[in-house]
Amino acid sequence: MTGVAIGVIGLDTAFTKIPGHIRNPATFDFPVAYEVVPGATAARVVTQADPTLLRPFVAAARALEARGVGAITTACGFLVLFQRELAAAVGVPLFASSLVQLPMVHRMLRPDQKVGVLTAKRPALTPRHLRAVGAQDVPVAVAGMEEQPEFREVMLEARRPELDAGRLEQEALGVADALVRAEPAVGALLLECTDLVPFAHALQARTGRPVFDIVTLTGMVHATLTRRPYPG
Repeated sequence: MTGVAIGVIGLDTAFTKIPGHIRNPATFDFPVAYEVVPGATAARVVTQADPTLLRPFVAAARALEARGVGAITTACGFLVLFQRELAAAVGVPLFASSLVQLPMVHRMLRPDQKVGVLTAKRPALTPRHLRAVGAQDVPVAVAGMEEQPEFREVMLEARRPELDAGRLEQEALGVADALVRAEPAVGALLLECTDLVPFAHALQARTGRPVFDIVTLTGMVHATLTRRPYPG
């Protein structure tokens, strides 16, 4: 395991973070360091897009930088709204959301294809979020998890900390199935929501599309910080 750590800024949530989630250290084969922003609930970040949260998120990013991390990310894709300000606040690379991959993924596809985006709450994902990463012209097909009972009760409404991972996986697969049926031009999936990443393998197997998410992005960034000489 390399010694270069990635810093992760987390929301103030209590539900179980299973392997594959960015808040579970077992997800990675390299060190991760965490800072949680008190009061940063899903409601304030996702639904309200509360601008007053910028200051504590900046403080968390700077705290992680002071701890010596090589790069910083977050545990919620909706924080893409803070991408510019957070990146400007620290001296290490900072990627606030998996959505920063949208332009790259789009360029990998045929011109007639779309990027399928699975998000926590479809009405909350606005053109403003796409503009924050220069993806306003990327053709997307968006599907949300807000009507799925397990996701809504645990992630969006924080009714209980216990997570039924099997139930949530089936909800995610159902939403992805419906998306690719309705939008057969979807050539790749991008998971805005970090809570869906534990099911990326199942989503890829079910849909036959490549799946991008915050963990794929974090691994790529970590690789850029830990280059080694090639043999010979």
